[in-house]
Amino acid sequence: MTPRYNSAVRIYRVDTSAPIGTRGLGTLMRHVLELLDGDVARVYSDLGVPDYRPRYSPVVRALVTLGPLSIRDLAGAVGVTHSAASQTAAQMARHGLLTLERGTDARQRIARLTDRARALLPLIEAEWAATDAAAAELEAELPAALTQVLQAAERAVLSRPMRRRIADAARTLAGEAAPAADPAALLAIAGETG
Repeated sequence: MTPRYNSAVRIYRVDTSAPIGTRGLGTLMRHVLELLDGDVARVYSDLGVPDYRPRYSPVVRALVTLGPLSIRDLAGAVGVTHSAASQTAAQMARHGLLTLERGTDARQRIARLTDRARALLPLIEAEWAATDAAAAELEAELPAALTQVLQAAERAVLSRPMRRRIADAARTLAGEAAPAADPAALLAIAGETG
């Protein structure tokens, strides 16, 4: 993979001629996300806001709708982990898009939009609307709506986590007459050492 840079984002070109089976599900999902996020970031860069990242928009929209929020409440509103919300908020604060103030508890931080973020709201809302329309167009080109497939995948992984699936698959592979990998290693992955 060769890195390609622009002012807003670093994108790695994946050899798309490689068979999909050799790239792995996670690699392919990350690549598609990088392509999508990279192009959204370029919209902001092209408009003179190179430090704005696509992942900031859900945070901005949550704070506009709900007002100042603790990092925990922000994570819940956006649907990410506390750690992800904390990292994004810290980066946004460095870029002058929000302030982080102490809450009632010394460990609690409250995120609040800055005047700079509020001045960018018309652009953020316009990008969100245009991106939403472009995503609908993309989904119309696909054999299945990507949003629905991802929502179904999320439900499936929440219902039966990938770690459990890996352990079960390793156990099954280890029991085959000609295992695809070392049976002892497969059993270790399955949690069956001994």
